[in-house]
Amino acid sequence: MEKKISQMRNIAVVIPKFGLVGGAEQFVALLTRRLHADHGFQFSVFTNRWEGHHPGVTFSKVPILTFPKFLTTPSFAWFVHRRLSASTFDLIHSHDRIFNADLFTLHGIPHRYWVRNIRQKRMSLYDTATAWMERTLVCEGGCRKFVAVSNLTKDIFLQEYRVDAEKVAVIHPGVEPEDYQIPDREIVRAGIRAKYGIAEDEFVLVFASMNFEIKGLDTILEALGHLKTRGISARLIVAGKGNEKKYARLARDAGVAANVIFTGRLDKDRLIHHYLAGDAYIMLSVFDTFGMVVLEAMAAGLPVIVSGNVGAKDVVREGENGFVIHDVTDTRYIAMKIQCMTDPATRRTLSQAALDSARQNTWAAAAEKYARLYREIIEEKKKGMAD
Repeated sequence: MEKKISQMRNIAVVIPKFGLVGGAEQFVALLTRRLHADHGFQFSVFTNRWEGHHPGVTFSKVPILTFPKFLTTPSFAWFVHRRLSASTFDLIHSHDRIFNADLFTLHGIPHRYWVRNIRQKRMSLYDTATAWMERTLVCEGGCRKFVAVSNLTKDIFLQEYRVDAEKVAVIHPGVEPEDYQIPDREIVRAGIRAKYGIAEDEFVLVFASMNFEIKGLDTILEALGHLKTRGISARLIVAGKGNEKKYARLARDAGVAANVIFTGRLDKDRLIHHYLAGDAYIMLSVFDTFGMVVLEAMAAGLPVIVSGNVGAKDVVREGENGFVIHDVTDTRYIAMKIQCMTDPATRRTLSQAALDSARQNTWAAAAEKYARLYREIIEEKKKGMAD
C-alpha cells in the first residue's frame, strides 16, 4: 500500500553529474534506483551530465557556465531555479548548492572549512562564490532537513552553521552485498594472487583510491617498512589512479618495493575480485566525508584500518571489524595494528564482523531511511499549506 501511495510522489533531484564516476554521483544514482524500486517514488533529475537509463527517472539537462570559473556553482543554481520554478514537485532534494530546496544532502563539508582547514589555502574567487551559494541555501533556502553522510560531516557542518541539530540527520551510503556473493570466490582469489605472484599464505592488504596523496598511501608504505624490520612480510595491492612513480620511489625508500603491486584503475567487477584476493583493507585519509570503499571492502569480507578523519569510521567497531587510527603520523602504531591482522584466527573473526557490518548498511536500508524522511517532509509541507 505504501508503495502505491509513494508512486504518486514526484521528487525533484538536483546534482551536476548523475551516475558518473565519483562518490556523490554514484550515491545519487544508487539511492534513486532503490527509492523507485522499493518505494515507488518517481524522480525528475536536474543535471548537466548523466549516464545510462534509470527506471523511474526523467532527466532535464541544466547548463553550467564554466568560464569565468567562479560562475560554475552560481550559474548551475540559477538555471536549476528557473527549471524548478516552471513545475510543481512534492519535494526538492538537492545534492548540490542551489537557491532553494526542501532537503539537502551534505556529501562534503562546508566549502569554506574545506578550503581553509583541509586544503589550507586562501579563498579564491571561485571558492568565495561557492561558499556564498552554499550559505544562501543553508541559511535562506528553506531547507526543512539536512542529511549528512557521516557524523564527522554533521559535526563540521554544525560548527560552520547555526542550524538546529535536530534538523540534521545522518544516513550513511550503502552497499549491495549481493554484488560480492560470488560462488567461485576462492577460484577468483587464487586467480588474482597467481596473476601477481602472491602465495596463498601471504598476507595481503588492499588500498583503492583515485588520489594516493589524500588517502595516505605514503603513510601506509612507511608502516609496511616498519613491519619488514620486524621480520613480517605484507603485500600491498594499490588499485586506482595516482602518481605511481612517486609512490614506487617511496616504496623503495621504505624497503618494500617488491611487496607493492600497482594495478592501475579497475572497473567495479575487477575491483571486487581484487578485494577477494586480499585479507584486509587500509585507507588512512587526510580527510574523507565517508569513503564508500570502506563498506565495499567490508562487503567482500575484509576487516578495515581507517584514519580518524574518515567518515566511515562510524561503521568501524574498534578491534571487532577493524581499527581506527587517530594519529596517522605514528606509523609504528599503524604497523602494530596491521600485524594484528596477520594472525589467521584473529582475521577470521574480524572478517565475519566486517561482513555483518556491510549487511547492516545496504542501499535498501539507506533508501528506507530516506523514504521515511521524504514522507515526513511531504506531510509537513501539506500541513503547512492547510494551515
